Amino acid sequence: MSTVEIPRKDLDNSQFMALRQATDKIAGVLAKRLKDHLTILRPLFMPRKLLGTYMKSSQTDEVIGSDKAFAELQELFMAVCEKPFGLAKKLSTPIAPIPVEMEGSPFKYDLSVSDSGGDVVNITSPSRWVLSFKGEANVNRLRSMMNGEESKQPEIVRQAVINHLAMVVFLNRFSNLKDLLEELRYNVSVINLDELGGLPVVQLKAPVAAFLPSNDFILQITQLSGIKAFQEIIDPQELESIADPLKETLKEAAGS
Repeated sequence: MSTVEIPRKDLDNSQFMALRQATDKIAGVLAKRLKDHLTILRPLFMPRKLLGTYMKSSQTDEVIGSDKAFAELQELFMAVCEKPFGLAKKLSTPIAPIPVEMEGSPFKYDLSVSDSGGDVVNITSPSRWVLSFKGEANVNRLRSMMNGEESKQPEIVRQAVINHLAMVVFLNRFSNLKDLLEELRYNVSVINLDELGGLPVVQLKAPVAAFLPSNDFILQITQLSGIKAFQEIIDPQELESIADPLKETLKEAAGS
């Protein structure tokens, strides 16, 4: 995953400790906020509303546009199913039910922190998530299966890929729901995960800036902890600069 957009700032140990504690608290609030939002929005994100009879369901009525939605899902699936997942290209219909619950998995990526490239640290964002329909494997468990940290279970992998792609198709087909998420202050985008064969997923980003210290500092911290993992940092002072789109819209309207 690209980290080009992540700013860098120099820190000393005391600054790091204070900001890490603040970041943990802010991350907890953001995660709970997202979970609450997804629970409330659940009735609007019904997979059958997208796929109709192309998905197993107790309901048998046709859904307008489901043929085009399934064709889009099939096209996306065919593009990524073989490498690295090793899955057959064709989706037999009706496909297995897609859960009606959504989840936001913390956005993670690997970062090389040494010139030799041998020291790789797994970075977690406190303000970005991968949005999908909830299943047995979120994007981070899927990654663990594909890199050998966990045994690969083809049926779970297949369903996980479908769950992520279905969310992409859902927001393509129902752009008003994308608009609703953005009204809730999430930046919504589709990104491709290179380490998962370019799998397209929906990313949500809260309007909170995060940064990383220098590679040398990250390497120092991870060597001391013995854990090759690090979290992006949020500076509470930056919270003052969060934009208010509604405020700006109203000011623009009043001035026109």
